[in-house]
Amino acid sequence: MEPTHFANGQKVYEHAGDTLIYYYRDGTIKAKGPVKNATKDGLWQYFRKSGHLWKEGSYKAGKRDGLWEQFSPEGQVEVEIRYALGKPQ
Repeated sequence: MEPTHFANGQKVYEHAGDTLIYYYRDGTIKAKGPVKNATKDGLWQYFRKSGHLWKEGSYKAGKRDGLWEQFSPEGQVEVEIRYALGKPQ
């Protein structure tokens, strides 16, 4: 079973409507995005501990789908990969 809280009491994750939010131990958002039938579905964003965007892309039925981008700490696109139902194209 996945833990619900860090040792310091901070939530590991929470559901806010149809959005699932994961946190770092210090409370900074680690990742967030929509879920459908308990599966990632739609645009997800992942963040560095600094709060800056690290990568983003969409899921379809829990699998990466479409363009995924990874960003430098300065916000520049470093990597772009296109997926089709979980498989890099």
